[in-house]
Amino acid sequence: MELGLAVIGLAASIGVGLILLLSGVEKLRHRALLPGVIANYRLLPPALVAPAALLLPVAELLIGGALVAWLAPLPVVLAILLLLMFALAMAINIARGRSHIDCGCGRSQLRHPIGWPLVSRNVALALLLVPRLWPVPPLSAIDMGTAIAGGLAIALAYPLYTAIAALIASPAAYRR
Repeated sequence: MELGLAVIGLAASIGVGLILLLSGVEKLRHRALLPGVIANYRLLPPALVAPAALLLPVAELLIGGALVAWLAPLPVVLAILLLLMFALAMAINIARGRSHIDCGCGRSQLRHPIGWPLVSRNVALALLLVPRLWPVPPLSAIDMGTAIAGGLAIALAYPLYTAIAALIASPAAYRR
């Protein structure tokens, strides 16, 4: 059981690390839009929106790189906190009746309103990282290969899930 949790934790570390790396790059590519996305959540005072827009992509890149490099426990704790912060920001806005706002999750060409599936996705990713908080027992090459394959699967499933959820949530999906 301990070995299985270690493999799951490493897979999650790689998968979430890749997700954060790609998200950080995407935010840098569209850095002119990021302050508006952050401001639209209406959680920060206006004076903190620009600094947050500068720091967020850098934080995602640093944390993502550390996770892919299998560093722990600090990068794992930071990734869990970041994912839960994103989930909380979405949940607060959904509770306020503001589920129409764009999540800012990446794929800027695909507008994606926030919703409970996105909150659940971020909480699930955070929970998958929890086993990585404990020391990893010695792993065989097969265990490491399994963790790498699992991490790649998580990273590949993420944009697919996001795209499908965005299409389902889009108003055009309800027009027939």
